[in-house]
Formats: sequence, C-alpha cells, structure tokens
Amino acid sequence: MTARARLSRPDDPRTRFSGRASDYDRWRPRYPAGLLPRLREAIELRSEHIIADIGSGTGHSAEPFLENGNTVYAVEPNADMRRAAEARLARYPGFRSVDGAAEATGLPDASVDVVLAAQAFHWFDRVRAREEFRRILRTPGWLVLVWNTRRTSGTPFLSAFEDLLREFSLDYEAVRHDRITHDEIAAFFGGPYRHEVIPNQQTLDREGLLGRVRSASYTPAPGHPSHAPMIRALDDLFSQHARDGHVVIEYDTDIFFGRLR
Repeated sequence: MTARARLSRPDDPRTRFSGRASDYDRWRPRYPAGLLPRLREAIELRSEHIIADIGSGTGHSAEPFLENGNTVYAVEPNADMRRAAEARLARYPGFRSVDGAAEATGLPDASVDVVLAAQAFHWFDRVRAREEFRRILRTPGWLVLVWNTRRTSGTPFLSAFEDLLREFSLDYEAVRHDRITHDEIAAFFGGPYRHEVIPNQQTLDREGLLGRVRSASYTPAPGHPSHAPMIRALDDLFSQHARDGHVVIEYDTDIFFGRLR
C-alpha cells in the first residue's frame, strides 16, 4: 500500500450497512482456510484464548475462531448485522453477541487475549479505539487486523468490475480500506507488527454477483435512481465475462498482527 490521504467518513459507519445484512451474510467472501493455521504459528493462538471480534458484522470472521473452540465476543454496533450473526452462530457455545463498538466495547478490563478487526478497522475512530483495545486486552495482548482486499485488475472481468463500481458507487473512494497507510497502521500498533498475504477468491453465479454488489455500503440501494441502471450494467457485465455460468472475484487477504504497545 502506498501513502494516501486519511480516510474520511461521510456518515455514521454504524448505520451504513442497515438493510444490507442479508446480502452481506450470504455473498461477502469468507476468510481463507490458511488464516487460523497462520495465527496458530505466528501468535501461538490456542483454543482457550478469548477473542474480541470488533465490528464483527454478520459473523464471518468470528466463525473460524468459534470452530477452533475459542470464546468470541462479537462486538457489532449495527443491529441488522448483529441479528444476522446471532441467527447463524448461536449454535456455537463460545459465541457471545455484544451490542458495542470499537470505541466502547462494553467488555471488562483485561478480559481478552486477542483483539480482531476483520474488514472493519477503517471505520474506527482510531484514537479512541486504540485506548479501548489497550483497556480490554490482557498483557501481553495481540492485535490482528484482516481485510479481504479485492483485486481490481489482472483479468478482463476484474478490470471491468472495478470500472462499473467506480461509475455507480456513491462514495467509493472515501470508504476504501486501502487508503489506510502502513505508517498509520504502525502508529496504531505502537511498535513492530507483521504483514502477510494469503490469496483468496469467490466464484459467483449471476445471483451471487448481484448480491455481492448489493452488500457494499457504497452502492446505490433499491429506490435510488442509479440502482436499476447499475443492475442492468451488472447483467451485461456478467453476460460478457461469465464462464460456465460463473465469474471469479480474486482477493488478497491482508493480515496485520502484533502486540498492541
């Protein structure tokens, strides 16, 4: 990532995904199978560790840790997203749903071993979140930041998909998580951290591609004048690029981990 301007927040990030939880839960990419093995090696993740998953959304990031046997406090300020996670993850004995935010989790002091933020860190008030994470982490505590970063070129479909999103999005540039620089991440950690990348991808049919786009907070929702033209353009895009009834969205799963100093 190159140095870029600080992320702006055109509205309240806690409400941006209201009405999009169903599409988000069904059509956003999961995290690669290699994520937990890497964390077991890199931060000695064990099943007895307690995880605070901040901005946990519909539970995609919490689920691998729950399957690992961890207790996970899924802290999510958006009620729609939180309810979706509760419906899907209630079967896990370690699942704890928390109505809270990065800046005010509601968790006790020194109560967790790992703070995780997956696809969420770019929405936080970083000064207040850092203070809160230090408060809830036991010493020594680990911070793990994860993003599925969509590749915007490399195949004709990826390039055309990026062009379409730029054409129809409402505030795409303002909310891109890759506007956050390595210097900003280093400042948040307050010391050394590591960055690793695992390849990831989604294979989607027409319904899946439409749902993937609808799940993004920057795309026009139904009822917006640009929504119907966007859907028509997506249909055309799919028709041009699908192979055997599917398109492939490729990602780099970025993992940043280290002690929070």
